[in-house]
Amino acid sequence: MPVLELKNVKKFYKMPGGGRFEALHGVSAKFNAGEMVAIVGESGSGKSTLMNTIGGLDSDFEGEILYEGKNLRDFSTKEMVNYHKKSIGFIFQNFNLIPHLDLIDNVSIAMTLSNVGEDFRRQRAKDLLKQVGLEEHMYKKPDQLSGGQKQRVAIARALVNDPDVIIADEPTGALDAETTDVILDMIRDIAVEGKLVLMVTHSEKVAAHCSRVLRIDRGQIVDDHEQKPIEHQQIDRENIVVHNMSLWKAIKLAFKNMKAKFGRNALVATGMGIGIMSVILMLSLGKGVTSYVSGQMNTYSNPLVAEIQKTSSQKMQQKKMQDVQKGDSAALAKQQQENMNSLSGTSATNSFSSKDLRKLKRIKHVKKLQKGYTAISLGTNQISYKKKRATLIYLKTVNDAIAKSEIKHGRLPKAGKDEVMIDNGTAETLGKHMIGKTIKAHLQLGTKTIDKKVKVVGTYEQAGNSGSMSTILLPYSDLKQLFKDNGLTLKPNVVYLTSSEQKYTEAIKTKAKDLGFAGSMQEQMTQMFDSILSVLTYVLTAIAAVSLVVSAIMILVVLNISVVERTQEIGVMKALGARRKDIRRIFSSEAFLIGLGSGIVGVLLTWLLSLAINHYTISAFKAAVVTLTPQYALTGVVVSVVISMIAGILPSNHASKLDPVDALRKE
Repeated sequence: MPVLELKNVKKFYKMPGGGRFEALHGVSAKFNAGEMVAIVGESGSGKSTLMNTIGGLDSDFEGEILYEGKNLRDFSTKEMVNYHKKSIGFIFQNFNLIPHLDLIDNVSIAMTLSNVGEDFRRQRAKDLLKQVGLEEHMYKKPDQLSGGQKQRVAIARALVNDPDVIIADEPTGALDAETTDVILDMIRDIAVEGKLVLMVTHSEKVAAHCSRVLRIDRGQIVDDHEQKPIEHQQIDRENIVVHNMSLWKAIKLAFKNMKAKFGRNALVATGMGIGIMSVILMLSLGKGVTSYVSGQMNTYSNPLVAEIQKTSSQKMQQKKMQDVQKGDSAALAKQQQENMNSLSGTSATNSFSSKDLRKLKRIKHVKKLQKGYTAISLGTNQISYKKKRATLIYLKTVNDAIAKSEIKHGRLPKAGKDEVMIDNGTAETLGKHMIGKTIKAHLQLGTKTIDKKVKVVGTYEQAGNSGSMSTILLPYSDLKQLFKDNGLTLKPNVVYLTSSEQKYTEAIKTKAKDLGFAGSMQEQMTQMFDSILSVLTYVLTAIAAVSLVVSAIMILVVLNISVVERTQEIGVMKALGARRKDIRRIFSSEAFLIGLGSGIVGVLLTWLLSLAINHYTISAFKAAVVTLTPQYALTGVVVSVVISMIAGILPSNHASKLDPVDALRKE
């Protein structure tokens, strides 16, 4: 049974102006194992077209090319891939070696595509290179070899998977006469081992070495005759099992490809890395500044104490805005009055009821509940000492939330002794040394105004503010007695919850909010600053992210250039059995490696910049303002990889769809 049989094979090409050109006119022939057949013809005779159809590079033909009894045209994609990997070996006129791979990798590339184990693959390649006389050159690159040596590598590559058929397209066309004889002897030895060798040539000298000559002219066989018979030798065939190339092998091959253009790829990775760095840096800067602001706001507060208010100022403002939108003037006026009462501490809405206090007291891990009172004066509250006066803005009660660091001089006032504490700025207004001095307080309590002499026992500075608003603080029980003495009832408008342990403070705050209460004004201000900083961070990050679009375009251009530069390489891999998926995987893996490298470069640049920036800010402000977290670093790497992979979709698809015949012709 013949290895290959051609029955009335016809091949047509569409002409640009319409119509069809018939390149093969009903070619029929049989080829047996152990033959060395020269297919001779002038340029344009159809010999190369015939070889492309026999080699499975072009399946668009009419008639039958039978291999193992089945027409190549009816092969499934998987069968055609296996045909290229296992049954056919190609020897090209221009060698078509992959320039950035050494000889071992060039020879074993077909086995790499077949997912053969590395140890066996490399040993097989070494054995074949020794067989063709290149033992001393196997670690060289193709550009370090002569033409004859390159063709020997091509012969070794064609034999690596032990195919049944070897197709040699003008294998001596680029060689001198002496080297031609050596190569022809090697090819004849292949036929001696029992393989079918089909050799396309226009040289009569080459044809003279063959056992059979088939002449073709204008797409038809015009002569087919036997000549020198070949004595066959029985040899053991290699049992090479072929599979599809794995993703890991595609990544390794892509890595070798990347090393060949390391300089260019390093520049691309650095360019995109700068874009990734700008995004990560903006996020890290935003987090660092936010953490710094929050930390400063919380530095002076007692970590065990949660300050709770009845309603938040944010909710009040939202209600006010809703009334404005509804156009309800009466409701708006009422809300404005309620807001004024809230500020002055006379609002019933903002006062805690006994029921409210019981709810708060029952919160888990609350060790102590302390009532408090805060009011803002609109110019009515004043204190005086001798002939000096100071207007007070805040009237507050002493509470456990006041940290020791806030007390600048003296101590906290004690209950029942008419003691007060005033802020540092007010103390300086009345006199530099006010500790122990008796001052006169003119206070608005609800609807009444009272005058009372009190003793200053301490001065304080409000958390995070060297110029605190003028404030007077006194014990809650003393203020309650003042209200009672003037026929008024004091209700707490702020509550301080002391947790049993610091770790429970946040949980207590959260639970209080779940019950419908609000956090402290300081906490609300911190949240507002955090929100503003978050918005600014995301805006700056979005602006920085524009550079990633430019980077994606750059990667797209570089990968497209890579496809153009490696068109012949793609054609060779397809001739050796690479699937479209394999080609896509290789180029997608290259995009992945560029993205991974860019992400790593971006993280390293951000880390170095964060060290420099934090070194400066720590020296100047005693604070690190850039916080590079593992999450941000990982996000940067992932974003880089995703962008690169997206940019690599078009080039990888383009590479996978290249026609192998056209790709191999590409100069």
